[in-house]
Amino acid sequence: MNSSAKILNTVKYVGAVVLLIGIAIFLYGFFGSGYGEVTGVGIGTVVGAVFIFLMGVFLVASEEMVTKRHK
Repeated sequence: MNSSAKILNTVKYVGAVVLLIGIAIFLYGFFGSGYGEVTGVGIGTVVGAVFIFLMGVFLVASEEMVTKRHK
């Protein structure tokens, strides 16, 4: 398995875990607790998970383009 696939798999799993944690925090804040701040933390966590995934995919795509260009 090359380094791009390893990075992509890692980013995928980390993004999925953070996304699930963010969804759980959001649902707890929206339905479970009476505090609206917890809902904002959940939304921020979900957005962070999406950002982590997109940045990982961008870095893998950039690496692929650089290695193709230098071959």
